[in-house]
Amino acid sequence: MLGNTPFERPQKLGFILVPNFSMIALTSAIESLRVANRLSGEGLYEWHLFSVDGTPVASSNGIELHPEGGLEQAAALRTLIVCGGVDVHLFENKQLNSWLRRMDRQGADLGALCTGSHVLARAGLLDGYRCTIHWENLAAFCEEFPDIDVTTDLFEIDRNRFTCSGGTAAIDMMLNVIAQQQGYDLAARVADQFMHERIRDHHDHQRMSLPARLGVRHPKLLSVIANMEANLEEPLSRGDLAAGSGLSSRQLERLFRKYLNRSPARYYLELRLNKARLLLLQTNMSVIDVALACGFVSASHFSKCYRDFFGHTPRRERGLPNMGEIKPVAPKPTE
Repeated sequence: MLGNTPFERPQKLGFILVPNFSMIALTSAIESLRVANRLSGEGLYEWHLFSVDGTPVASSNGIELHPEGGLEQAAALRTLIVCGGVDVHLFENKQLNSWLRRMDRQGADLGALCTGSHVLARAGLLDGYRCTIHWENLAAFCEEFPDIDVTTDLFEIDRNRFTCSGGTAAIDMMLNVIAQQQGYDLAARVADQFMHERIRDHHDHQRMSLPARLGVRHPKLLSVIANMEANLEEPLSRGDLAAGSGLSSRQLERLFRKYLNRSPARYYLELRLNKARLLLLQTNMSVIDVALACGFVSASHFSKCYRDFFGHTPRRERGLPNMGEIKPVAPKPTE
């Protein structure tokens, strides 16, 4: 079982690739296993690639990988990992969902990299389990699966389920598995090979700290911003934000002008609009539902604010090819 002493050696892991899977998450996981084999001088792990029908699958960077076979060829393995990536909400495959449920009934350990958690959730395989997903997909995941216990941690291992937020967090998840199965010394040596300065555990957060992200270290300003990020659906008033950090409304205004060159109201609005954009791109929620989830009281007000910031309406957003081609309109310095 993943995270415990394996039943077999080598322990065989099957990676199920779905369209637009994350290459960095996949290779981070596999390379950790490869280096563990090399440094130990033993065949501790073995990995195999599969797709639903056995045909090549393109990753989000456009590179195609050629799997060994389809789902039936993967059925002999006891550890199966769904590799997700971009636009996972558009991927709906009843054959895969049914097969994963069958593998679960047969006692397989099921995991996910990056947005693969979305696939497991749609198959009903995360009910009653703790999981995680990439921070950019977190809001959309919570909207679609409100009853699932999802965290912002790097990875989660809960009994025979293991999920990873993506990117290089897959290294940390596999290093923790290697440490539990083969000893910490081997895991540390693998990390050293990657010039990975420390083995992060699952309680580490996915995102950079607020000071690192914003280039700001004023503690009261950071406290206000953290409070804003935690209250996007029901925005707090300026007075409540100021009082919550021991500031006056005037002091709050000055701090935002000095460090972020915008008003608190403008900054708060941008946070809510950026969340709305992710929901529009990653879910099938109606525009009014997205508006309400981001603290707007009407679709018309939401649409006006969205158009002013991004240069197009929320409805137009869903007709655009991808997130990377959209550039927000620069906010006015005063609001």
